[in-house]
Amino acid sequence: MGNSSVHTPLVDAIKDLIQDSNFHCRDSGIALQNMDNSQVAVVVILLEAGGFLPYHRDRRLNLGISLTSLTKIVHYAGDEATLALKANDNPDTFNLVLECLQTGCIKYDIKSRDIDQEHLEIPKADYAATITIPSAEFQRICRNLSQLLESVANEASEERIKFSSSSDIGSGSATLRHNSDLTGPIALTISLKYLVNFSKATALSYSVTLSLSSEVPQLVEYKVESGFARFYFAPQIGEEEEKGYLA
Repeated sequence: MGNSSVHTPLVDAIKDLIQDSNFHCRDSGIALQNMDNSQVAVVVILLEAGGFLPYHRDRRLNLGISLTSLTKIVHYAGDEATLALKANDNPDTFNLVLECLQTGCIKYDIKSRDIDQEHLEIPKADYAATITIPSAEFQRICRNLSQLLESVANEASEERIKFSSSSDIGSGSATLRHNSDLTGPIALTISLKYLVNFSKATALSYSVTLSLSSEVPQLVEYKVESGFARFYFAPQIGEEEEKGYLA
């Protein structure tokens, strides 16, 4: 499955959103699609076959994996180790093998979980704003604002995006220049809890793309050399978060 420097930030970004999920092994690579525990966000991950060293699959497989267990394994591996996944045609169990030049090899035999999971159809959307900013700056802003505040208002114009929020405790704001495609100014209120979770994928890519609209679920996307991590979620409406936005 390649170097753990890719898998660790991926798992970190979803472990607090999803407890268990099916990993779909296909000709194109390994994919994950699941709704978070609160049914507010949808996680879509694709690791293309070309990014693995090597990738071999005899038939389509679905592996039910505990994200809690997977998190412990990839963190133990460290950034210098490679992670190999092996499964038979009837994968009641599968193998995860950590290989490191300095410490040798560690093998785990893990039971595949039977997870009843529906496929979610994500409609194509025309966004009012598609904004690309440095991922490290995005993570820093989300973390700093979340220390005192629960949600953030995003205001995007042709040259800048402004993150601002206020509460009984106080207020805060940050402004970044960006590369963008806007059809007009846009303002949305978004839960910082989710943005902080999504930003844990920062190590995957130098930049992050925010696709915003008041009509459809928002999208936070990190692109990797052979794949992507996408997080879809609803903006806040008044005091409540919209749920069930994907059919």
